[in-house]
Amino acid sequence: MNLGFFTMPIHPVDKDWRQSLREDREAFILADELGYSEGYVGEHHTDRAENITSCMMFISTLVDATRRIKLGTGTINMPNNHPAAVAANVAMLDHLLNGRFIFGISPGGLLSDAEVFGNLDADRNAMFLECINQVLEIWASEPPYNIKGKFWNTVIERQLMLDLGQGFLPKPLQTPHPPIVVTAVAPFSKGVTEAAARGWDPISANFLMPQWVKSHWPKYVEGCERVGRPADPANWRVAKSVFVCEDEATARRYVSDPDGPYRYYYSQLYTKLKRGNRQVAFKTRADQPDEEVTLDAICDKLIFWGSPGRVADQILAFREEVGDFGTLLVAGKDWKDKTLGRRSMQLLAEKVMPQVNAAIGKSKVAAE
Repeated sequence: MNLGFFTMPIHPVDKDWRQSLREDREAFILADELGYSEGYVGEHHTDRAENITSCMMFISTLVDATRRIKLGTGTINMPNNHPAAVAANVAMLDHLLNGRFIFGISPGGLLSDAEVFGNLDADRNAMFLECINQVLEIWASEPPYNIKGKFWNTVIERQLMLDLGQGFLPKPLQTPHPPIVVTAVAPFSKGVTEAAARGWDPISANFLMPQWVKSHWPKYVEGCERVGRPADPANWRVAKSVFVCEDEATARRYVSDPDGPYRYYYSQLYTKLKRGNRQVAFKTRADQPDEEVTLDAICDKLIFWGSPGRVADQILAFREEVGDFGTLLVAGKDWKDKTLGRRSMQLLAEKVMPQVNAAIGKSKVAAE
């Protein structure tokens, strides 16, 4: 099992923006130093807590500050962008990273973003599909371009100067394009099936109950089988909230603190999803009454915490419950206590994952 990093992020709304951006960058740089395989960052334009407005701009600040880690958009919210802009900017970023880029895409989940970009009442799934289809067509084409759609047109015909290089939309370094991933945030996600059929891979969100995470694998297999593609668990990424500390009492206090970053994180998410009538992610069954869903129950089920040994056991038990997957993406949290935040990332890489992978190796040998 590989170890990766995924941050939306979610910070206190009154925190100095410069500090939160600086600490988010430090987390990715630390992940690179510790050997994390991948790192993803989200984007939201209209949220003081989820305050990275451009995942591509943020990643560009890490080009020369990191060496090995693959960096991914988590995600580019496609309905909010013109396909030509996405195609050109992703292509440039892939070159800047010398191919260390993963292209994460979604319809976008923050409704205030949808409102400000004028697509709140639109079919954002249809916009998402049209945008990514145009991006892929741009990369597979040569000028002149005449790509017409319901929502966007990508046309360069009248202003071509081929001998001067004018009128070309750039292509990424990786061929035919960078790996594409989609974030699955709903139980039994049909999007996972469609993504798998197109050669894309899923990330299961860290705010889904385990039974809903488990539901993603059969949907992935379904999509792969449709096109004769091997369904490899190595391609499945699962995000989880994890806090590791040598001292269990400190770990318990940190994750249970009403004003701490872990409860704040899930309080933000639960409140937003509930107001948007999308709180099923936090339910243990689809027909569970809303009043039974509490912040305590959410945190108890969705946060792994404790000593390295305890957390390793929790990860292995979770893997037994949901099935084999290739990469654990630890979800970034605000560094209310910077020392504890950095140490948790270090312990995950140096103490927890070796235990996890040793146990997985033993189980595979025993099975053979």
